[in-house]
Amino acid sequence: MKPRINMITLGVEDMERSTQFYEKGLGLPRMPFEGGAAFFMLKGSWLSLYPWDALAEDAEVAAIGTGFRGIALAHVVSSKEEVVEVLNQAVRAGGKLVKSAQDVFWGGYSGYFADPDGHLWEVAWNPHFWPGPNDNAEA
Repeated sequence: MKPRINMITLGVEDMERSTQFYEKGLGLPRMPFEGGAAFFMLKGSWLSLYPWDALAEDAEVAAIGTGFRGIALAHVVSSKEEVVEVLNQAVRAGGKLVKSAQDVFWGGYSGYFADPDGHLWEVAWNPHFWPGPNDNAEA
């Protein structure tokens, strides 16, 4: 069996703005691609940006909708300090701080930001376990 990879695709209103947010603002490594999408390699998965209306059409759902969308993505880091650093980086890049970094009920430390299209990202440090690959693992 061939290896599998998870890919998260976000529908975005402005491809250029969102691509700049993730590539330049957050520093995610962008993959070369000539089509109408932008791809970023993450450790163990990919992030894809695709025009909002086109993604809704592909899923055969309405493109309109506001408020909580029932999903939050997570960026797990290795310290409380890094939680604050990533939240600040997102805000400097054009994101909006939704919840300041704070101790949370499950024993970790986290905060939330929204990207330019309102997608929620939790930035979290978990002292109980590290869900990601080892630091020396390949992406």
